[in-house]
Amino acid sequence: MARNSTSQQPDAADGKSQRLIPAVRQKGSMMRRKDRLITNAETFSILEKGEYGILSTVSSNHEPYGVPVNYCLINECIYFHCALEGRKIDNVNNNPRVSFCVVGKTEVLPDQFGTKYESCIVQGVATETFGEEKQSALEGLVHKYSENFVSEGLKYIEKLKDKTRVFKIPIESISGKARK
Repeated sequence: MARNSTSQQPDAADGKSQRLIPAVRQKGSMMRRKDRLITNAETFSILEKGEYGILSTVSSNHEPYGVPVNYCLINECIYFHCALEGRKIDNVNNNPRVSFCVVGKTEVLPDQFGTKYESCIVQGVATETFGEEKQSALEGLVHKYSENFVSEGLKYIEKLKDKTRVFKIPIESISGKARK
């Protein structure tokens, strides 16, 4: 199974090693609250540890659609699986440009009328995967969500892999922010 890439570079802000990302850190409009911007390492940590992410797409009628999905991160690409047909697939076929959001730890601060949080947003183009790449992604999902049942998970994949589709989102841009 393919593993997450580990290419590193020093971060200008703190001198610690950072994961290289395949594109610009922040694309389009700039983040308003620069004091909440977090490092690449922190951003990728949120993405790697997230329990689920929200995949946002747009329909052919220009209707936005956000849906929570299980996912795994392999070589700085997000992989998710889904049924053979449905709204998610229709939207990706119409416009493969997607956004993917993961929210990590949160804590409501009632006396401050605020919330501590950490989150990241990815933008990329979703494409369907097949063959060995599809198999690796399904195995990645098993390792992430069922690490104590890998052998059973591999049998499950073999039995049902023709009844699921797998999509990949190579990370074009990623940003992370937090209120600590």
